[in-house]
Amino acid sequence: MVISSTHLNKVITLDGPSGSGKGTICRLIANDMGYELLDSGALYRLTALSAHNQNVDFANEQALAAIAHHLDIVFMAGEQATTALLSGVDVTKAIREEKVGMLASKVAAFGLVREALLARQRAFLTPKGLVADGRDMGTVVFTDAPVKIFLTASSDVRAQRRMAQLARANITGDYDTILRDIRQRDDQDRNRKVAPLIPAHDAHTIDCSYMEIIDVQQAITDIIQKAGL
Repeated sequence: MVISSTHLNKVITLDGPSGSGKGTICRLIANDMGYELLDSGALYRLTALSAHNQNVDFANEQALAAIAHHLDIVFMAGEQATTALLSGVDVTKAIREEKVGMLASKVAAFGLVREALLARQRAFLTPKGLVADGRDMGTVVFTDAPVKIFLTASSDVRAQRRMAQLARANITGDYDTILRDIRQRDDQDRNRKVAPLIPAHDAHTIDCSYMEIIDVQQAITDIIQKAGL
């Protein structure tokens, strides 16, 4: 797929580990600028959920890639959250479950799956502009994007945020289990052979461990404005 250089002038990539706040920040930035939103991590979660629902073997790379290639997905960025539809069904909550996140990390390690989803990710790019949320948006998918952000936070802080998120949903979580899962997923993402989780060489790295959402948004907005978007 050939990506228009004109379109690429309006791309903002935001990569980072699970729980760093990428989703919230990307939604805020996209709404503020009137850009489209790509939640690439959700693509892998959707693939994982679809494979799980179909009882597909998670060691079968070709079967997983086939599922990724034929996903029927729609993202809708609202004021408070982004809704994910799979074949017309709202699976927003389902794909955020910890078990789905772990399966998504396994799915993302396969080159055929990433290849199947690459063109689909780039297809989200329109003249309207795009905010792309993921783990390799700046290093693989949109390498020429004018603004690249790498958002990170300590594993302990991310576990605390996850606990708070569960509490708001009246769900009881175990901190030690959540922390262990986060660290395990970090290890999988950083050490996979295909598109490991690393900052792009020209990315702006922001550690938001002890920053408020509004301050993170402002820091990124300043970077965007300096880039002339």
